[in-house]
Amino acid sequence: MSKKEDLQDDKEINEQEVKQEETQEISKEEKLTNELAQEKDKFLRLFAEFENYKRRTAKERIELFKTANEELMTVLLPILDDFDRGLNEIKKTDDKELLKGMELINSKLRNILTQKGLTAVEVEQGEVFDVELHEAITQIPAPSEDLKGKIVDVVERGYKLGDKIIRYPKVVIGQ
Repeated sequence: MSKKEDLQDDKEINEQEVKQEETQEISKEEKLTNELAQEKDKFLRLFAEFENYKRRTAKERIELFKTANEELMTVLLPILDDFDRGLNEIKKTDDKELLKGMELINSKLRNILTQKGLTAVEVEQGEVFDVELHEAITQIPAPSEDLKGKIVDVVERGYKLGDKIIRYPKVVIGQ
């Protein structure tokens, strides 16, 4: 072989080595780029998971406060019923000062509970009975034709806390 051929062979070998080194460098770059993309993906997923966790715990905290308030309100409802019965009996007597004092206490208590979100479910005699809003205790023969299938009497008031009914009004229906 001649020197020219040897030089050409050396050049080809050098070119091949350079190409291999370039492909190794490219593959290292690609490898690092892929690893970076994977780490970014992991980070984004972890961040999204953390955001969901924060939202969920905030929602659970709000629900906990609502249910704690609901339990207290539910315990106070029989006291409100007793207050109403007591006021009705006091109205039958001639003691106007006692009536005035009891009405003052009753109004203060109801105002405080209203500020905390408690409202009475308004039910009138003659309204159409709605299973979603009322609890039927019994049915009696309707005093008139227009009260058939409608509310004849309200036995116990119902109450809502915010938008949720915590005690359904107990009613008597005409049949």
